[in-house]
Amino acid sequence: MTFLILSDIHGSAECLETALASFESKVDAIILLGDYLNHGPRNPLPQGWDTKRTAELLNARKEKLICVRGNCDSEVDEMMLTFPCLNAYSTIALPAPNGIRRLFLHHGHLYTHDELSTLLPKGSIVLSGHTHVTELKEEKGLFYFNPGSISLPKCNDGKTCGILEAEKEKVKIGLYSIEGKLIRKNEV
Repeated sequence: MTFLILSDIHGSAECLETALASFESKVDAIILLGDYLNHGPRNPLPQGWDTKRTAELLNARKEKLICVRGNCDSEVDEMMLTFPCLNAYSTIALPAPNGIRRLFLHHGHLYTHDELSTLLPKGSIVLSGHTHVTELKEEKGLFYFNPGSISLPKCNDGKTCGILEAEKEKVKIGLYSIEGKLIRKNEV
């Protein structure tokens, strides 16, 4: 199964359209890691900011979405969205050679790496956003992936997203520009 991983859209319909055009035909599902519509009090308005259009784009794909709430998401946002998006975290069980491998999805503002290392089984893959900074690293038996932000990056990688390819024997995670250019890829 192949997942497109998006985080920190912050109402940028333009950036969302670019990422969807680059990847949607190649994926089975879309994981959204929070901050869908609101740009947040500390952020500038992102390029192509249009919350109504962003909501329309997401609503049209609700059957493919797996979502968690970000720190900028609220009940008001959910009134525009036709899918549930206010859970603090979610998990997905992936087939693995010796049973299952857990994907833990959260926005990134509630749990630290230290907390997660005591809560999750070794070998789990943690997907988070929030910082707008990309991350691919293994620490204390967990693999962490942050796809950055598709609209308001705070790192040199630019506007980014991720692709996770889950097979029974291995999981590949790639960091990509929203235009489809591979930046880094790991097998975990």
